[in-house]
Amino acid sequence: MEGFVRKPVFDIGIDKTIERLDQQKIKRAIERVLNEEATVRFKIFLETCMRCGMCSESCHHYLSHDRDPSYAPASKVKLTLGDLVAKKGKIEKADLKRYARIAFTECNLCRRCTQFCPFGIDIAYLISLVRRLCGVLGVAPQFIQDQVYSHMSSYNMLWFKQDEWIDTIQWIEDELRYEIKNARIPLGKKDADILLLIHGLEAKYMTPLLSNMLKIMLVSGVDFTLPDTDGWDYTNKSLYMHDFETMTLVTKRHYEIASKLRVKRILITECGHAYRAALYESARLLGWKEAPIPFIHAVEFFYEILTQGKIKIAHKVKEKATLQDPCNIVRYRGLGQKLRFIVRELCEDFVEMTPNQEYNYCCSSGGGMVDAGPPWKGARIEGGKVKIEQIKETGASLVIAPCHTCHKGIEDLIEHYKVEAHVKFLADLIAEHMEIPERLRP
Repeated sequence: MEGFVRKPVFDIGIDKTIERLDQQKIKRAIERVLNEEATVRFKIFLETCMRCGMCSESCHHYLSHDRDPSYAPASKVKLTLGDLVAKKGKIEKADLKRYARIAFTECNLCRRCTQFCPFGIDIAYLISLVRRLCGVLGVAPQFIQDQVYSHMSSYNMLWFKQDEWIDTIQWIEDELRYEIKNARIPLGKKDADILLLIHGLEAKYMTPLLSNMLKIMLVSGVDFTLPDTDGWDYTNKSLYMHDFETMTLVTKRHYEIASKLRVKRILITECGHAYRAALYESARLLGWKEAPIPFIHAVEFFYEILTQGKIKIAHKVKEKATLQDPCNIVRYRGLGQKLRFIVRELCEDFVEMTPNQEYNYCCSSGGGMVDAGPPWKGARIEGGKVKIEQIKETGASLVIAPCHTCHKGIEDLIEHYKVEAHVKFLADLIAEHMEIPERLRP
């Protein structure tokens, strides 16, 4: 298509799948998604957009690519759904490949553009429809597909077996006893106040982060438990393909465990997409007006235990720190002020990025882009030029990122653009700087 020029990228999940499709299957998928599933918003948004360009300057991809108009949010809609409608659904395989590339790797679904649209057009919703169409056809980055299949099979993103989960927790418990006297990590305990769910990566590759979270739980004295069965991983990668069936399956599992254990609340560690999936995307698909059991993010939990005096910061971070606002918890859910309270409790020298809070830029890895794997790493690094410039302007050497996706994305940006900075989670900082009461010391 004229004006759409990109470096070739081969992804088996997109290219090989498209080769196997026939026109009849593509036609049926289009009819299903656009005629049976899409709401009236789809047509209204498409017909309302006046191509005024107000959304362009809001998009980090557009800015990071020297204002190439093909990266503007309105253009991305025109190049996908607009093209599909103009061709009355009679598209070629090359069109479908372009749709998948734009939807999965050039829009992070951050919704920053919606804040600037004079008509409030939800472009992330429109791009989500493209992802849904591609997902129904099985056309998506292979790395995302693999994680979704793992969720279907094991209720976690990494094919982790149940005995490995139990072994991991018991091993961490042993290690924590060197720091916390008689440390005990409850598994499958009934009637606890909190059910703690964790990120799959924390159980397999990032156990020090999980250990720090559990250390905070123990020091704060809250009554909690972890699941003793499959469903301990709160991630829900099917959100990225808009695979509603798997997404609701995973979410339902979490609430079923919570209900079985009769806990009062569900707590997750530092993640954005899972919070969004469980709290409102899946909950609404399941027909719930509100989540049946309160579902809270680590930021809400840390704010709570700090303001209630359940933990105390013994000594503050001295290096200059700045803060990334994860889109799913700040722009979508308004946790920006609580997040800043925690950071100010922790850091002596805190400086804001500009812009910040709900107007902060996406890390360029959200919306599944980091999960799309190595084939698309270059695309997210290019899309993150605006983010790395923001970080450099603060002069901070510490970037706090309370979201796994933001953390990894910014870590890669810092490494690629050779910036003298490092990234940390809140849990790591709190565990390193909180006071351990005398009664808990071994």
